[in-house]
Amino acid sequence: MYAIVIDRGKQYKVKAGEICLIDLKADAQAGQVLEFHDVLVCSNGEGKTTLGTENNKNVKVVAEIEGVKKSAKCMTIKFRRRKESLTRRGHREKYTRIKIKEIICG
Repeated sequence: MYAIVIDRGKQYKVKAGEICLIDLKADAQAGQVLEFHDVLVCSNGEGKTTLGTENNKNVKVVAEIEGVKKSAKCMTIKFRRRKESLTRRGHREKYTRIKIKEIICG
């Protein structure tokens, strides 16, 4: 059983019991329960798959927030052959770690 959900413009393929990383939700607390109602695809595991948001109005995905995780640091270096012409920039994205509790295909 799996589902494809939309959360703030991004699509995620999730399965029950799976741990997933989504974009950071700043106001989320660990242990809080999330419900995703925008489901594009829902498969019940028996060969029946429903497509589209109109067909999946009664489907929802229930997840629990486990915490915040940081990705690996990404460094960029801009180097030119001039004296003291070196620029370093780093970026580290933050994610919200969730565990999918159940997929309700109603």
